Amino acid sequence: MNKGGAAGLGGGAGAGSGPTAAAAAAAAQKQKTLLQRVEGDIANIVDNFSHLVNVAKVNDPPVRNSQEAFMMEMRAARMVQAADSLLKLVSELKQTAIFSGFASLNDHVEQRRIEFNQLAEKTDRTLSRIGEEAAASLKELESHYSSSAQKTMQNLQP
Repeated sequence: MNKGGAAGLGGGAGAGSGPTAAAAAAAAQKQKTLLQRVEGDIANIVDNFSHLVNVAKVNDPPVRNSQEAFMMEMRAARMVQAADSLLKLVSELKQTAIFSGFASLNDHVEQRRIEFNQLAEKTDRTLSRIGEEAAASLKELESHYSSSAQKTMQNLQP
């Protein structure tokens, strides 16, 4: 049903726009396939319409009119199939447009995840430093207490 190749629409998946080069290539291939479907379906509708108009001429022999009526029904059915295919294509394009927005959303989520991981690492380092300072201060206080006069007096008293 598809006829001929198609040129890109422009503004295809550029470098760095997707998570991988393979995803960008897959998106470009899908775009090319969709364009080929559009061209094929439109060519099919135009072709069947022109045949429908040619067959619609009124002739004198009744046998010929019944053959032409059958041809008209067949061409009309083919036009309906091609139009249905175009409607499905439009639906697929809408879904692609909706889900392609998730790629940028995923990029944003990944960026935020990296930022939060960096913040968590910084917080861990700060807490570790605070813990080390508290341990050093506690040791210093313990050494002052053990060498203080109060402890010495408490040990002397019964």
